[in-house]
Amino acid sequence: MHRIKLKINGKGFEHEVDSRLLLIHYLREKARLTGTHVGCDTGNCGACTIIFNGKAVKSCMILAVQANGAELTTIEGIAQNGFHPIQESFMDKFAVQCGYCTPGMIMSAHALLLENPDPNETEIREAIEGNLCMCTGYQQIVEAISHAAKKIGRSEKK
Repeated sequence: MHRIKLKINGKGFEHEVDSRLLLIHYLREKARLTGTHVGCDTGNCGACTIIFNGKAVKSCMILAVQANGAELTTIEGIAQNGFHPIQESFMDKFAVQCGYCTPGMIMSAHALLLENPDPNETEIREAIEGNLCMCTGYQQIVEAISHAAKKIGRSEKK
């Protein structure tokens, strides 16, 4: 067992964890943050994507002990006073169908827009290439991320 301390969505967490516990399971079981979805547990689907020290990562590919001292942001942590503009854009552009991939897609989009506030379509597609969606065909997701970039840009100019 290992004692880990980390910051998730701005709040401190400290737990004893088994050496083999994946970060996705830590988030859901220990931190009780269930917005991050478990998909494949093999790094292929992207449903478990979070922001880890500023970068989008698949939390099923990281052991909880590797997150000791890290700052994480999950889907629960991006909204302040209502939905985040990315979440609103996913609804506005009908980029949500079954919703299983949505938290991971939104977190990948969030990481992209933190680094590149005005991405083109190719950059958006590259940013989400590690996230699988079985329902939308991706076009609505790309449109939602582009819409979110414009929305965020407008709100920052105010």
